[in-house]
Amino acid sequence: MGEAAAAVSSESGEGKREIWIKHYSSSHKILLVGEGDFSFSACLAKAFGSANNMIATSYDNLDKLLEKHLTARSHLDDLKVLGCTLLHGINVKDMHEDTFLKAQRFDRIIFNFPHAGHYSGLREIYEVVILMHQKLLCDFFSSARCLLNENGEIHVSHRNDYPYYKWDITSLAKERGLLLKDMVEFQKEDYSGYENKRGGDIMSNETFTLGNMSFTFKFSLSKDLEHN
Repeated sequence: MGEAAAAVSSESGEGKREIWIKHYSSSHKILLVGEGDFSFSACLAKAFGSANNMIATSYDNLDKLLEKHLTARSHLDDLKVLGCTLLHGINVKDMHEDTFLKAQRFDRIIFNFPHAGHYSGLREIYEVVILMHQKLLCDFFSSARCLLNENGEIHVSHRNDYPYYKWDITSLAKERGLLLKDMVEFQKEDYSGYENKRGGDIMSNETFTLGNMSFTFKFSLSKDLEHN
C-alpha cells in the first residue's frame, strides 16, 4: 500500500478534524468530472467519512451510465448516503454554464484519464484521434478555470507515454491561462476501490492499462490572466 493509500487526519486551526487522501482534503470543495463508474469519487468520500464537500459528475445520463458501467450503482448509492451531490449529463466543455455549477467555486477540479471516446477503425496513434483528445482538454480547461477558486487547482491524471504524451496537455492548459504547478506519479493503489474505466461505448466496463508512466498534472490559474 502506498504511503498515502490510507487517509491521514489532522486538526485544523478551528479544531475541526481534517482528513487527507493523497492531494485531497475533506476541507476542499471538490468537483469531479467525467467519472466512469464513480469509484474514484466513492474512494474519496469513504476516506473522508463524508461527501458533503464533493460534487461528482458524469458525461452520460443516469440510464446510459448504469448500462455502461455495471459497478456504478453501488458507488452511487454509497455517495448518496455520504452526502455527495451527483450530476449526470454534464459536458466538460460547457459545465461552467450549467445552472447549478456556474454558481460554485472549487478548490480542486479533478478529471481522471480524460478520453474523447473509442471509434471503430481508429487507433490512439492516429493524428485525428490525438486532435480529438486535445479538443476535449482545451474545452475542459476553458470551462474549468471559470469554476476555480483563486488559489484552487485543476488536476488531470494522464498517461505520459507514447502516444499520450503527444496530447501535450501542459501546453494546452497554458493556452487557456493555466500553469503547471506540479506533476506527480499516479498510483492506482493509493485509491482503494478505484477502477479506471474505458471512455466511450466500446468495452466501457473494462479497465485499461496505466503502466508506470501515469501522472497527476496539477494546474493553477496564471497570475497574468484575470479569473473569470
